[in-house]
Amino acid sequence: MELQQLTYEVDDGIATITLNRPDKLNAFTSRMVHETVAALDAVDADDDVRAVIVTGAGRAFCAGADISEGGSTFEKTSGADIDPESEQSSLRGRDGGGIVSLRLFNCLKPVIGAVNGAAVGVGSTMLLPMDVRLSSTEAKFGFVFTQRGIVPEAASSWFLPRVVGISQALEWSFSGKVFDAEEALAGGLVKSLHAPDDLIADARALAKSLTENTSSVSVAMARQQLWRMLGAAHPMEAHQVESAAVPQLGAMADAVEGVTSFLEKRPPNFTLGPANDMPPVYPWFDEPEFEPYD
Repeated sequence: MELQQLTYEVDDGIATITLNRPDKLNAFTSRMVHETVAALDAVDADDDVRAVIVTGAGRAFCAGADISEGGSTFEKTSGADIDPESEQSSLRGRDGGGIVSLRLFNCLKPVIGAVNGAAVGVGSTMLLPMDVRLSSTEAKFGFVFTQRGIVPEAASSWFLPRVVGISQALEWSFSGKVFDAEEALAGGLVKSLHAPDDLIADARALAKSLTENTSSVSVAMARQQLWRMLGAAHPMEAHQVESAAVPQLGAMADAVEGVTSFLEKRPPNFTLGPANDMPPVYPWFDEPEFEPYD
């Protein structure tokens, strides 16, 4: 898919996805939904990519949904308005922010949000399935849906309480207020605050620290295990997956290299990649099918 409203760059094993409508404060469109999914597909297909950073061009991260249609903006889901020749039929009628959040949830690489400016509405909710969120000191956040007469979207009613706790999630969702980076840090929405000029460099340093001495297959498995077990009914579900995954991975080349390099006191040279080398236990889950309400 030709990218028109975001950019995708890979440098030194780190992919950077940049929302790129700076003149519109990167307001989110249906095309951006599909371009973001396409960029994440490229991330997962490329074993040279070890981590991904998501940020915005200009002075905003994402100022929310594009509301240029005025009062009728939310009469249809943002995933619906796109050329039918380029759209998968399975995405019709679905909330566009949710399509992005679920694709982030399924990603096999660590995802770091680098929030460079205003992140409001879908600009905040799309951050929730990212693994670590770093914020510029100048960023602002807002789950503003009650002030727009709609409801939380992008699967944020599942993600937000898991990220910040139910009381904080309810306070921000009820009020719909826009709040500053310090409140986002205090509430657990972001990991740390950074000077605007340092944000991307610090995000890249974090990405390198997560990937430079780790097996990309192990990281992919760990990411899926931890996110998916948030919804498990009993720890036995985790025990069952781990009981299968440990010996399966243990028989693969990266486990041999991990132990050997440790014993030889040298950095590991892992060779497997999640595009083709995930263990047989993966996937251990079935994705729910989408059945829209009438």
